[in-house]
Amino acid sequence: MGRIVGIDLGTTNSLVAYVDAATGRPKCIPGPYGSALCPSVVSLDADGGVIVGEPARRRLLTQPERTIYSVKRLMGRGPADVRDELKLFPFRIDAASQNVIRVRLGDKVFTPPEISAFILRELRNWAEAHFGETVDRAVITVPAYFNDAQRQATKDAGRIAGLEVLRLVNEPTAAALAYGLHEQQRGKVAVYDLGGGTFDISVLKLISTTEGDIYQVLSTNGDTHLGGDDIDNELIAREWTKRGRAALAGVLGDAERSQAVRAAVIQAKHALSVAQEAMVQVAGMGAESSVRITRAELEEIARPVVERTMKPVRQALADAQLKPEEIEEVVLVGGTTRTPLVRETVEKYFGRKPHIELNPDEVVALGAALQADILSNGTQNMLLLDVAPLSLGIETYGGAVAKIIPRNSTIPASAQELYTTGVDNQTGIEIHVVQGERELARDCRSLARFTLGVPPAPAGLPRIEVKFLIDANGILQVAAKDVRTGEERSIEVQPSYGLDDAEVERMLEESIEYAEQDFAERQLVEARTEAESILTATAKALATEAAARISGEERAAIGASVAALKESAAGTDYKLVRVRIDELNQATTHLAEVMMNSAISSALEGRNLAEV
Repeated sequence: MGRIVGIDLGTTNSLVAYVDAATGRPKCIPGPYGSALCPSVVSLDADGGVIVGEPARRRLLTQPERTIYSVKRLMGRGPADVRDELKLFPFRIDAASQNVIRVRLGDKVFTPPEISAFILRELRNWAEAHFGETVDRAVITVPAYFNDAQRQATKDAGRIAGLEVLRLVNEPTAAALAYGLHEQQRGKVAVYDLGGGTFDISVLKLISTTEGDIYQVLSTNGDTHLGGDDIDNELIAREWTKRGRAALAGVLGDAERSQAVRAAVIQAKHALSVAQEAMVQVAGMGAESSVRITRAELEEIARPVVERTMKPVRQALADAQLKPEEIEEVVLVGGTTRTPLVRETVEKYFGRKPHIELNPDEVVALGAALQADILSNGTQNMLLLDVAPLSLGIETYGGAVAKIIPRNSTIPASAQELYTTGVDNQTGIEIHVVQGERELARDCRSLARFTLGVPPAPAGLPRIEVKFLIDANGILQVAAKDVRTGEERSIEVQPSYGLDDAEVERMLEESIEYAEQDFAERQLVEARTEAESILTATAKALATEAAARISGEERAAIGASVAALKESAAGTDYKLVRVRIDELNQATTHLAEVMMNSAISSALEGRNLAEV
């Protein structure tokens, strides 16, 4: 068996790390150009050869139509999800793409996992050159807020790269591991992770026990489509196009010149992390291409992005039931946290200086290496307890959602519930798996559907056990079993694309904004479902021979209650439906007694005949 490594598959840069056996400390492995940072850029040669990393990054300026960057933004997403991306990034989505995105590089097309696999394979090559032996296993980090589809896409990329992905670890959790905060036995920690294309906030509780240290994630939140790229795009738009310079006319429509401008803007942004002003200079475009930009101007542009990160921060603390002053340590992760405005904003909110001792670009990879060492039996005194970022459940009769595993549940996790049929003589039950925070299935995101066959029986008689299992990677498996017959179906949920990041944010926002409305609507759905069941049962009862024994007055009263219940069920007042259900129950009390007596009499007669 070969070596195991930790990999940070990033939007802007990717890294590979390992734990040095001699020191017990994690280290990043440098590549052939001396840096541990491998630009997450892939380029295709005219002859079909693939170039990754720094040489590919240089081709962004000379062969942009054959080169792609920030592919992490496309992982686990569909063409409709990235329509707006095309306005800001030179992604050339193949016209034949349907559920799975296919990106055109030159005259070939690739899926995002395939492109990510090129990056992973390059990192694997770095590690094998360093060790002089095979590397075949890895722990790969993902944004904490990656959904099921995005995590699955990442695992697929590892498999394509020839790596057995032992674990997907949330990036903020890996950062906490890297800082080794357990050594100081500190309690509650917030990890603020702002990278090139994603933002995460995780709240952890670090517990020191006699048997080792426990890293328990209390809550997580974020935006899988928010990062330094957004600041770059706004810089380009405002600092260049608004000036209307002749030398840059139509620059954004020219792939090669657009990449030259982007490179110059990013270089200036980095300089402004330490200086008060910088020059944005684009080679080959004349004197008109030089623009001076100050840190104050950059902060004006960056402030809306930084402010957007604070909403998930507040939500994560609310989910963990903590106040900012109760957080004992704050850790900054991701290259964009070098921006002074980010550090000032975080320090002001939490009331304490954040940890910035480790290189923010390397800290996640170092944590992944530590987790890899834990899994390879090197370190036994650490336990990682992560959480599920979004609630998972199934659609029930009437369109309501039964949440089986709530958001922020500790993973690995499993849960099961019993359900039944809503219609007589059903021969199959469709299990519709959804993800989200709303009360109705139509407002959540569909992940998968499958059908479990059941023998025909009266409504309510079958017992269907639905079991959800989320593994340590956050990948979901669903099983449904007919308890009476033993028939079982299971599926590993592998949606062709996942949640739109805007939808992830919207789900949580709307779950709060529409909580009261959702609850009322769910109550109405449940009341209508119960009313339909009672009306069906009443109609069946009135058609029996026993019903002939009740008076005409009783029958009229039942008919009036039935009509009243039907009318209320057509309305929107669930409380009124409940009242009408109770009224019908009362009106049919004597009928139920007559039917019960008739059934008992019939049973006794049958027994007497049998004895004779």
